[in-house]
Amino acid sequence: RISFRDEDDFQIFTQDDLLSSLGNITGLLTVFLAVIAGISLLVGGIGIMNIMLASVLERIKEIGIRLSIGATKKDIVQQFVFESVLISLGGGIAGIILGIILSKVVSVVADIPTIISLWSIVISFGVSALTGLIFGITPAKNAAHQDPIKSLRYE
Repeated sequence: RISFRDEDDFQIFTQDDLLSSLGNITGLLTVFLAVIAGISLLVGGIGIMNIMLASVLERIKEIGIRLSIGATKKDIVQQFVFESVLISLGGGIAGIILGIILSKVVSVVADIPTIISLWSIVISFGVSALTGLIFGITPAKNAAHQDPIKSLRYE
């Protein structure tokens, strides 16, 4: 005689249970990839900010000359924000090209079909521009608030 001691020592999985588990795993992977993307954007933004802060320091005399001959603080801010957006768009274009190439390589090598939607490209390009805009504002404001006389004397 076999005794199970009134314990449920078996489980029954239905198709719905398996689909639910797959949905949970997919959701976790999506969150994980979103966190990685967020960290990447933050690191890229900090890099852009550092490049622009170095650019401001290298061009203090230029900023002083522009301010002394009539450029407004708004002009200086626009110049540096525009430059930071261009830098981030360059990185965005490089990332889009690299992403397309890598997805094609994965598709061929691993025989996994990949789909690249136009919306994903547009959104990534927009996020790239927004990153440059956000992280370029602080260096641009620093540049605009330079004292023209001190800037011209800066060595």
